[in-house]
Amino acid sequence: MQITQTQAAGGPPRYADSPMPRYLQVADLLRQRIARGTWPEGHRLPSLEELVAEFGVARVTVRQAVELLARDGLVSPQQGRGTFVTGRPPNERWLSVVTTLDALARVYRDTEPQIVNIDEATSAPALRPGEGVAAERYVYMRRVHSRDGKPYCVIDIHLDERIFRRSPKRFREETVIPLLTSMKSVKIAKAHQVLTIGTADMEVARLIDVPLNAPVAEVRRVFRDPDDRVIYLGEVVYRGDAIHVEMDLKP
Repeated sequence: MQITQTQAAGGPPRYADSPMPRYLQVADLLRQRIARGTWPEGHRLPSLEELVAEFGVARVTVRQAVELLARDGLVSPQQGRGTFVTGRPPNERWLSVVTTLDALARVYRDTEPQIVNIDEATSAPALRPGEGVAAERYVYMRRVHSRDGKPYCVIDIHLDERIFRRSPKRFREETVIPLLTSMKSVKIAKAHQVLTIGTADMEVARLIDVPLNAPVAEVRRVFRDPDDRVIYLGEVVYRGDAIHVEMDLKP
């Protein structure tokens, strides 16, 4: 979403500096109100004048936003009565943040990897304190993963070259984590991941087909062998509209 609320109570939204047209930003905000149930099915939308005042945009901008939602089957304008909610957008947040290697392998098993760049003799990546010791050499790959033809993440991978050489063709063509966890000769002694929220830069936005500065989830994964050597480092950027986090809280 490219709209953020101002600090002042009741003030109109301020619009992020983005190439996304203003009517698309307004439509996205309206769509989220429907998706969250703020406007349930059968609800009548505020009048055109009320929406213009709320969002601080031109009448034509609101009209374009509502027409877009109507084409998507989410609202229906009715002559003399107003515009009513007629449906909800599909829940596309299919990707859960998992906490076991087996579950992580299952997540990637049905996705379609596309290699953007590969360097089969590269030096060690920059490791953070406590992440382990570097292998002698790594293979670097940048990949875009898709589901049903839609890109949902871009991954920068550093894989221990010795492991890559055991099955180079498969590592080039298949998703790395399911393959890595299935190899009996590879022992993953420690695995750690960190998730942060960020925004898409120009290159990431192009690769996963989101607007510049769109919200994204950034995940850094480190796998170590019994000698504390980093055998896999993956830095993943997920589309914000594909991922959700759910966890139990201890009472």
